[in-house]
Parts: sequence; C-alpha cells; structure tokens
Amino acid sequence: MYYSSGNYEAFARPRKPAGVDGKRAWFVGSGLASLAGAAFLIRDAQMAGEHITILEQQHLPGGALDGIKEPEKGFVIRGGREMEDHFECLWDLFRSIPSLDVPNASVLDEFYWLNKDDPNYSLQRATVNQGQDAHTDNQFSLSEQAQKDIVRLFLATRAEMEGKRINEVFGDDFFASHFWLYWRTMFAFEAWHSALEMKLYLHRFIHHIGGLPDFSALKFTRYNQYESLVLPLVKYLQDHGVTFQYGTEVVDVDFRIEPGRKQATRIHWLRDGAAGGVDLGADDLVFMTIGSLTENSRNGDHHTAAELDAGPAPAWELWKRIAARDAAFGRPEVFGSHIAETKWESATITTLDVRIPQYIQKIAKRDPFSGKVVTGGIVTAKDSSWLLSWTVNRQPHFKQQPKDQIVVWFYALFVDTPGDYVKKPMQDCTGEEITREWLYHLGVPREQIDELAANGAKTVPVMMPYVTAFFMPRRAGDRPDVVPKGAVNFAFIGQFAESRQRDCIFTTEYSVRTPMEAVYTLLGVERGVPEVFNSTYDVRSLLAATGRLRDGKPLDIPGPAFLRNLLLKKLDATQIGTLLQEYGLVPHEAPPDGPR
Repeated sequence: MYYSSGNYEAFARPRKPAGVDGKRAWFVGSGLASLAGAAFLIRDAQMAGEHITILEQQHLPGGALDGIKEPEKGFVIRGGREMEDHFECLWDLFRSIPSLDVPNASVLDEFYWLNKDDPNYSLQRATVNQGQDAHTDNQFSLSEQAQKDIVRLFLATRAEMEGKRINEVFGDDFFASHFWLYWRTMFAFEAWHSALEMKLYLHRFIHHIGGLPDFSALKFTRYNQYESLVLPLVKYLQDHGVTFQYGTEVVDVDFRIEPGRKQATRIHWLRDGAAGGVDLGADDLVFMTIGSLTENSRNGDHHTAAELDAGPAPAWELWKRIAARDAAFGRPEVFGSHIAETKWESATITTLDVRIPQYIQKIAKRDPFSGKVVTGGIVTAKDSSWLLSWTVNRQPHFKQQPKDQIVVWFYALFVDTPGDYVKKPMQDCTGEEITREWLYHLGVPREQIDELAANGAKTVPVMMPYVTAFFMPRRAGDRPDVVPKGAVNFAFIGQFAESRQRDCIFTTEYSVRTPMEAVYTLLGVERGVPEVFNSTYDVRSLLAATGRLRDGKPLDIPGPAFLRNLLLKKLDATQIGTLLQEYGLVPHEAPPDGPR
C-alpha cells in the first residue's frame, strides 16, 4: 500500500488483485468504517459482494452516523459530522455511490451541488445574556503569549506531545481567548484532552483557520447523516450482494501468532443470544472496528433523564480481549477507562409550537423554514454553565419530518455542572428540563419558558460515556496499526486504529481512510491511498493562518525604525514581500524612511 496525490492516481482504475475470487471478508460492526471497507473491496479489489459479510450487534447499520424517529420519543441524532472539501478518502468513496434523491448523480455530486447553491456560514457564532450577540466578531482575541503557545505546539514533534494534556502546553491567556471558545465547542475538546490530538488538528485544518469563527470552512449534507450518507452506501452494498448479519455481537477473535506472522483463525459471536462463529483461513479476511464512541449510549425522553451506563461495554470488552493476545493490538484502557473525562450529553429537540422558531430566527438571522442553511453550525451560549451549544441544519432534517417542525441538535461539554435556569446538571435532566435551559439561553421570556418546554417541544436526551475517548492523551502504540506488522488476513479499522498518515480522528474522513488502507494493504490494490491534504506544507496556508490568528494585525518587526523600513523596502520587491502583504502580515506599502 502506498500514498499518492493528484489525478494521475485518483482517476486510475486498479487491476484485479490475484486470488481475490477465492477470498471472503468479514467486518465486525456496521459503522462507516465497515461500510466503506466493503465498498472498497467491491470497487477497487473487485471482490464479489456475495463474499462479504457485515456483523452487527444492533438491528440497524451506520454506527455513530445515526438518525432515526423513535416511536413516542421523537427524532434522535446523537451527533452531526462537520465535513470539508479536502476529505480526500471520503469523497473518493462517495463519488462511486449513487444518490438516492438526485437521478443520475452520485452522493458526492449531490453534496457538491447542494453546497455550491447554498454555501455554509454562520451569522452569529455565540450568544450571552439570554440570546444576545456575544460580539466575538469573528476575532480570535489571542494575546502575543497565546499566539506563541500555538506556534510552539505547531512546531513541536509528535514525540514531545505524547501523553500531554492541552492544559499542560497552553497558558491562561489562551484559555481566555475566543479561539479556544470556537475550538473547544466545534471539536468537543476539553482542557484535559490530548495536546497531540490538538496538534494534529492544527496541522490537518490549517487551511481552514480563517473559517473557524464563522464556519465558512464547513459543508453539510441535505438531511441527517443516516439518510444522506449511510442509506445510499448500504443500498450500494446490498445491490452488490453483501450480507448484513444483524443481532450479532462479536465477543472474541482468535489468532495464531508466530514469529513474523499473525493470522486471525476464528470469530466468536452471540447471534440473538446463541453462541456461534466462523473459522478463518488465510483467505478469510477480517476487518475489526475496535472501540466505539457511542457504545453504551442511553436515551431518555421528554420526561426521563438519560442514564449514564458505566457497565460493561461490548465493543470495548472485545478490544480488551483482542489486545490481551499481542502487544501490537493496542491499549484500550488508555481510551476507555476514563468515563468522567470522555462523556458528554446531547439532545434532539423537535419544536411543536410556532412561537419557538422566531427565537431561532432572531439568533440565526435566517428563516429556519427556508430549506437552506440556518445557523451554519453550532451557536454557543458563551455564558452557559453547561457550556451548551445548539444548531439547526437545513430543514427538514428528516425526510418524514412535518413541515411545521424544526429539529434542533443540542449538546453541552459540562454535564456535571448545574444549569443557569434549571439548577441541575444536564446529566440529571429530563428532555423537558433541557428544553427549559435551551429556551432560557435562546432568549424566551421567563414567564413563557416552562409552558413552552412542557408543551411546545419534544426532546430526547442521549448520554454517551465514551464520546471523546479518542481524545485522551496517548502515546505511540496505544492505537494498533491498521495492519499490524506480520498480519496476513486481518486489520483494525475506525477511530482507534493508527493510520500511517498524519490524519486526525473524530471525522468521517478517518473512518474511511483506515478501511481504505486496510483493503489496499491486504489485497495489494494497485492504486494509491490519497494523502492527507498538504496545506500544512503550503506557505500560503501558513501565512493566511498566521494573519487570521493575529486578527489581521501586521507583524511587529523588532529593531530600530530605519532597519524595519529598509527591510520592508527590500521585501517589497520580492515574491516574499508580495505574499506577506497579501496576507496582511506587513503593511501594503513600506512606511517612509525615518530620520537617519
């Protein structure tokens, strides 16, 4: 397996790998990683779909990419995925998946046209004082010291950041900045999370720093991610004969481990409670999704709080059993043993009363019933004790959603802290109480809040114990390689497998990159896996990010005025000077010479 960039590799079709007709493939889990891996087996490795089986504990595919209407409770989305134009592996996949809604178009075509016609951006990123504009004004408000902290992290080696927390590498100035407010709420980072992961994010998305305050960097699907991404992909696989075996909990995998060679030999499962499994030979490939951000998620309803389930978690228990077989299979306890630091709660609010959307419109500055971009991303209540954020995507967010309803996604980072209107931690709140807190920060008059929360909305809270488990401080070897050294018929895929590229987790891109690497490696596919977009090595991207991080202020060049002026005059006649001026790092014209 090798990496590539450019359309020479992107448009090439690989030849059929030798021996593929005699192979079978098994996928543990039916999340995006498994669905993508099965599609790559069919499209690029040219394996017959009838030779592919996907094993899933639940009775629906999609994993964390969910979106469903539950009887009595209402619409439920545990989370939403922010996407951008340089998710190279994701778009490589979806260019081949037919759209379910647009004739003669791929999912990528549909997505591309949608975001061309209706580009995403926010008109109000944060509020204070019950729905008033927080006047962050698209500024980062980073002090010189905070800027130095960011540069220091950016330039540090990966090894230097291993095992460190964000609050070990940044000072108070940074945590008081608008940058941290934008960053932590957009990506769900906490101060105790991994400094290495934050470094990878900075490098990965350096070309989008300018779009961080107003979300102009982001793109979204037409409907929820289940209907827009999962269902077309599942139909593609079913049309090619892939078997989906639901109600099947994989409980263990056996291996034969010898010097220089590792082979998976059996999958053990419980199918509808009955023990079973399948023996694996060298031509039986197994792709294992390890860990899970949504494992042990528990839903409440409008009148019931969502429970925190800290009990045994099947996906994590499976990884522990596998990891016990070989040191190369990772250390799941690094990620899955810190629920207090990896949990947060979300809620799906469906409005029923026509009075609520007017408050949404006041903040979003757009008609929520227009069918187009509404908030353009999350709106954070900056002064919320829960540090709550909420978003309204294009409506309807579900195809079966009534035209007079709005579906809102809500989440909070501080679920243990009492609220500002509801004096309880979010994790102890019913859907109705969460709605009260949201309406308060939305700016609804106090005398209307309780009545509107009781009768004007239906809210489903979801507690997720492991939702940011992959952000825990880690070191090399804590996540197993996608294809461990010596592995002949198995691979690890998903958010807790280690790609050989410098990509970052908690993205749909990572969920597609790891199975692409796995399939191309185990089958010897003659096509390059797309490199991560190389903006971190592009001087233009670096200069643009520097200018934005300084909120447009020119660089302060030290030394006497006459030396600064001389330097600026010299630079002005060069390409370097042109770039520095273009990105606002020096004045557009060198100042006149001062006294000599």
